[in-house]
Parts: sequence; C-alpha cells; structure tokens
Amino acid sequence: MCRIAAVSRPLNPSQVVNIEDLRRSAQVRIPKAVFDYLDGGAEGELTLAENCRAFREVTFRPRGAVAVHNCNLKTNVLGYEIAFPAMLAPVGYSRLMHPEGEVAAARAAGEGGTGYILSTISGHPMEDVRAASKGPVFYQLYLMGGRKAAEAALDRARKAGFSGLVITVDTPVAGMRERDPRNGMRELMGPSALAKIPYLGNLLAHPGWLISFLLDGGVPKLENIVLPGQGPMELTDVAAALAESTVTWEDLRWIRESWKGPIMVKGLLTGDDARRAIDEGAAAVVVSNHGGRQLDSVSPTLRALPEVVAAVDGRIEVLMDGGVRRGSDIVKALCLGARSVLIGRAYAYGLAAAGHPGVIRALEILRLDVERTLRLLGCASVAELNRSYVEIPATWARI
Repeated sequence: MCRIAAVSRPLNPSQVVNIEDLRRSAQVRIPKAVFDYLDGGAEGELTLAENCRAFREVTFRPRGAVAVHNCNLKTNVLGYEIAFPAMLAPVGYSRLMHPEGEVAAARAAGEGGTGYILSTISGHPMEDVRAASKGPVFYQLYLMGGRKAAEAALDRARKAGFSGLVITVDTPVAGMRERDPRNGMRELMGPSALAKIPYLGNLLAHPGWLISFLLDGGVPKLENIVLPGQGPMELTDVAAALAESTVTWEDLRWIRESWKGPIMVKGLLTGDDARRAIDEGAAAVVVSNHGGRQLDSVSPTLRALPEVVAAVDGRIEVLMDGGVRRGSDIVKALCLGARSVLIGRAYAYGLAAAGHPGVIRALEILRLDVERTLRLLGCASVAELNRSYVEIPATWARI
C-alpha cells in the first residue's frame, strides 16, 4: 500500500462542478511534465481533439412531457453489475500523478459501484490494488518482459482474484507524444542527475507534489512486470519494452489458453477486427484509439462505434473510450450501442488533483450527469437508450 499521505489541497465540491475543473486543479498541483503526459496526445493531437468533438456533433432527441422520477443507471459488464455505465480505464504512471495512484483509483471505483482496470504500467503491486476495491477489477496485460514475465503476472492476477483480462492491441510501438520530450519526461524520471538539471524548474515549481514524490521513494518500479532473474522492470524502460512486445492474434490464442476467465480486447476501430476478436475468443471489445495517444489521424471512437456494434451483432459486449468528459457523452455512446464506456483522463485528472477524493468526485460528477441527462431525455433506464434518442451528422456516411 501507499507509504505516505500525499501533500495536496482538499477539493471544494462547490468549486468542482465538472471534469474540466478537475483538469485545472491537476494542472496546478503536478509538474508540467507529468500533467502533459496525462493530458497530451500523439503528434499533432488531431485524434485527441476529434475524440471530444465527435460527441459535440451528436445531438439529442428528447421525449417531451415525460416525468421520470427514478432512473435505473445499472448495467452489466461481463457478468458484473455496475452502478452506472462507466468503468475506470487503465492509466499508466498513475503513481507519478499521486502516491496512492492505482490503489486510490481502485478503491474509489469500488466505492462508486463500478469496475477498475489496472494498467500493466503500474507502480503498485496488483495484489494491493485488487484488495483495495470491493468491485470488479480487471488486469490490462502487455507482454513487456516476454512470455515468462506475462505468465508470472497472469498467475498472480489469478491468485489475487482479478475479474478478467484486458488485452490492448494498438501499441506495437509507443506513439510520438511530442509534449514528453520537450518537457524532459524521460530525463526527469531517469537515473542521471545531470540530465535532470535543465528541467528541475519543472519540479521545483510544485513543492507539494515534489515532497510527496520524494517521501514516496521517488520513481517507482513497475511492480507487476517482474523480469526473470532481474526483478521489477524500471519505469524508464517502458518505450523500448513496448516495441518488443507487440500483441498479435497468435498471442491472443496463447493468452486464451493460459487465462480461463473473460478477456476484453481493447484498441479496435473496425468491424473486421471486432469479428476477428470474436473468432479468437474475446468476451468483449473496446472501441478505442488509446485516447489519441498512439496513431494520430485515426477515426474518433464515437464515430467508429456503430461499425463495430453492427459487426458484432450482439454476439459479445462492446465498450468504448476516448473523449468522455460528461455524463451526456456516456449517454450518447450508449445510444449508439455501447454497453458501457471506459473513462481515463476524466478520473485521472481527479487523481492528480486530490488523490482518492478527486476520483470519487469525478465519478460523482459523471453519475449525476448521466441521471440528469436521462431525466431530461424522458428515459427511465440506461437499458432503454437507443438510436432514436440521438441524431448523427449526415457526414458520418458509413453509419
């Protein structure tokens, strides 16, 4: 578990009314290098912006003169009931944002009645994260460190009681996130003191974060990637390790044999890939472009969602992520066929701003937004949402 109580300002709920407020609070508390890692995208950040803009292009068609007094926000994902249709996506480097990192996020998810997905790139042991939540917790598996390291991680996840696996397939190499080299992210997290000197002002300008970071032991190792004979992988080795650990469909067959629980395949944007995932035994797919952090200029996920939903044709569950900042975004995704969404930045801003209370506040904002949106639509349950409640642009020709 976390070694210290982090230094951060308490949240004032009356001043934090939406996710953008949490984003601004995070920007104040953490160094620019860490904030831009969280906030930024690949190359020109076109897809990052389009993910959000796609939600603005979809408009609602509410039912008038309908009184909805009690909304049912519950749904089921892979057999687990969640209190409202949003789960916490895997976010790497969370312990850099706040010392409690993944443990705080998992605990908040459980308290909020929803699920959490633990990133492979985690600074906390998976056993501590699983124990922190009373809800379903899934493990996102990268093959960093090779199959031996992955087999050890799968064995630990099984013994710890993880609910399922999430296999991310859109990272054959780390995307070019141009903010990171400009901010010296690698140098600040690396072992060389001399390399840090040009970027030290970045850290010293945020003394609260810096004190917490140092008291927590500095740069964490990746506790869930244990290299045979070497121990946990160094955090700074991630980019090189990703380039050597591309997940293929053949790997998915091996994983399917090694893991008997449900598997979710994340990072698909086409119907063809969704059908292939079904053929390889996936129980669910996540329409995702990695939050615009991998290949720039791909389709925004909301626009790709209907193609995948049509290809799956009800055989497995479809989730989506990317650009979700409001409860109305969640409702639009459900209208277009998603079972649930995954939220990443939306809760990570809260984590970076205030730790566990920040994640709780992010979930509270989104849950209240979803309920309000349903009542304004004249719809009593998320299960009743469908395409009749939205209008999509004529320019979305493939839909």
